[in-house]
Amino acid sequence: MTPEMQDGGGELSAPTIWLIAVRDDRDRVAFGRLFDHFAPRLTAMMLRAGLPRAQAEDLVQEVMLTAWQKAGQFDAGRAQASAWIYRIARNRQIDHFRRNRRPLPDAVEMGVEDREDDAQQALALGQETGHLRAALAKLSEEQRAVIEQSFLGDLTHAEIRQRTGLPMGTIKSRIRLGLERLRHELKELR
Repeated sequence: MTPEMQDGGGELSAPTIWLIAVRDDRDRVAFGRLFDHFAPRLTAMMLRAGLPRAQAEDLVQEVMLTAWQKAGQFDAGRAQASAWIYRIARNRQIDHFRRNRRPLPDAVEMGVEDREDDAQQALALGQETGHLRAALAKLSEEQRAVIEQSFLGDLTHAEIRQRTGLPMGTIKSRIRLGLERLRHELKELR
C-alpha cells in the first residue's frame, strides 16, 4: 500500500495508480498503460492548439518521456496523474510556441493588431465556454454527471462504474445520449 492510500487521500484513478507504479518501481507495463491512455488525449490537445500532426506527436513523445524521467517527482497527494501529465504537456506546448513562433526579445514588440487578435480570441473562448456551460445545463443530471466524470474527470468507464455502481451499458448509453444532446444544443446556440 502506498503512503497516498494509507493517508486516506481518497480514491486514486487508474492513471494515478499506474504513475505511482512507474514512480516507485519503474514499472514498464504501467508506463505502457499510461502512454496508451494519455497519448491520444495529448495528441488531440496539441492538434486543437493548431499544431500539425507530426509536431503534435513529437511533443507527445517528449511529454511522455518527461513523465517517465520525472515520475519520482509525482505526488499523488497533490494531484491526479492526469493533472500532472497535462501540466507537463501544457509547458511543452508553451515552450514549443515560444521557440517557433515568438519573436526574439529584442525583436518587434507586440503591435496593436496582435493585441486586438488576442482580445478577440479571448472573447471567442469566453463565448464558447458559455455555450458549453449552457449546453451542459440542459442535460439531465445523470447524463451530465457521467460526461463530467468521463471527460473532465478523465475517468474510464470502469472507474465510473466503480464510483457510481451503474451498469456499464447504462454509463455508455448516458454518455452517448448526452454527447448527442450536446452536439444538438451547441449547434442551436451558435
